Amino acid sequence: MKQRNYTNVRLLAAMVAVLGLSTLSASAMHIAEGYLPKTWAFGWMAVCVPFVVAGFLSIRKKVERSPKAKVLLAMCGAFAFVLSALKIPSVTGSCSHPTGVGLGAILFGPTATTILGLIVLLFQALLLAHGGLTTLGANLFSMAIVGPIVSWAVYQALKKAGAKPAVAVFCAAALGDLLTYVTTSFQLGVVYGNVAEYLTIFAVTQIPLAIAEGLLTVVVFNVLEKYSAAELRELAVL
Repeated sequence: MKQRNYTNVRLLAAMVAVLGLSTLSASAMHIAEGYLPKTWAFGWMAVCVPFVVAGFLSIRKKVERSPKAKVLLAMCGAFAFVLSALKIPSVTGSCSHPTGVGLGAILFGPTATTILGLIVLLFQALLLAHGGLTTLGANLFSMAIVGPIVSWAVYQALKKAGAKPAVAVFCAAALGDLLTYVTTSFQLGVVYGNVAEYLTIFAVTQIPLAIAEGLLTVVVFNVLEKYSAAELRELAVL
């Protein structure tokens, strides 16, 4: 039995390592630096401020209540960083990528996940040239505010409805991913007047990516449920 557990851990570590290596040459599709007019760029930053403040307060509260949750919190941040740095080509020269924020929203709630998303987007903008600092507010709103809220709401609703954890996790992660891109399409469309075009562009690649992200999140959640059940109960996830 112990040998089987060690094998599972090694397989999970190998999977994370492969994903991590694949981000070295990635080019994720956040809204690029300088792509939004200044009024829109700074407007989105202002919208995000109360969510960021609430996120810091939420994380402090959860860590004080469950100090062991720090490890899970860091893992959720790493998961979001790796997944959101992967990309596949879309049409008209754009790209799509998973978001990875569904897991954090399920475990820690949407506001805490906003801070994880902020850290991820800052690192990607500064180190990987994904997104940008002027468009940080817009990217934060779509990926780390709307996405986590949708994922958390879907998970809570299905959990209360008696759905199996795997079903709830899959739907939460997949729909959070999709709504992120719907939001991005509106953010770009209201500026350049072609929301439907952006929705069509992203739908081609984002729907299968959302399904893949949902499945991967279920795999990770199952591992956590097996090896970190006590921490998940402290967080009221189980």
